[in-house]
Amino acid sequence: MGSFFTDILSFQHETAVFDVNPHQLRFVYNTYRFTTLEEIKDFEPELVINAVTVKYTLDAFHKVLPVLPKDCIISDIASVKTGLKKFYEESGFRYVSSHPMFGPTFASLSNLSSENAIIISEGDHLGKIFFKDLYQTLRLNIFEYTFDEHDETVAYSLSIPFVSTFVFAAVMKHQEAPGTTFKKHMAIAKGLLSEDDYLLQEILFNPRTPGQVANIRTELKNLLEIIENKDAEGMKKLCLLLLLQMMQWHTVSRWVRDGICLHVMSYGSCLMFTTVLDMLIRILLRLYLIS
Repeated sequence: MGSFFTDILSFQHETAVFDVNPHQLRFVYNTYRFTTLEEIKDFEPELVINAVTVKYTLDAFHKVLPVLPKDCIISDIASVKTGLKKFYEESGFRYVSSHPMFGPTFASLSNLSSENAIIISEGDHLGKIFFKDLYQTLRLNIFEYTFDEHDETVAYSLSIPFVSTFVFAAVMKHQEAPGTTFKKHMAIAKGLLSEDDYLLQEILFNPRTPGQVANIRTELKNLLEIIENKDAEGMKKLCLLLLLQMMQWHTVSRWVRDGICLHVMSYGSCLMFTTVLDMLIRILLRLYLIS
């Protein structure tokens, strides 16, 4: 993602990329390429975007902070924010934190209008405006969450599909004539497993992920009971519930996409909309069960 940010920023801003390994800078263009801290000090950046993997996010910050101007804004785009709030508050620097919820594996970087980005509400005002303007030019759907709300969202929206894909890859067997659904799952699994190992770890090692995995295990147990008992009525009710839940997700997504909600939607607003839909789902399901 560091290269992506360089590409989109370098034509409107004076940019520089720092990496201790010069081989990583071979295909970076239209920007300064730094390999020493002295070069960063002489450059005097106004904003630093830390784009390293989450395993080294804090180490990278500690490495460059001594050579940064005191008025510099430091930032990260990490997928998991655990520990960053405490670091920022103790750093003495202004800061802004965001998370573009897409990557080159699955997203089309030339058309990001269906993709999302999160800006952490606890940060420098000017820094948040910078990223809001940047993400709006990319036509991203922008959300403002706190650090805790962000990690809770990531644990749900990323860890569940990641774990589900892992389970599929673990039990799948070679198929001479795979069906359409199988081929789609296979493509997702190949794309996910081609990601950097540290990216997968930073998502799955989120402290909130075990709870989501436990939910998957519970639902699998319920589904297995329905299958073993050949419970046609139970399967029908389960499918209805799942359909209503998918309708809830689709409706909120459409509201955001069509501008019915504010372009920058807060976590509380999303929670309010989904709570109302939850109530409607429960009423419909109850009416179905009674009938």
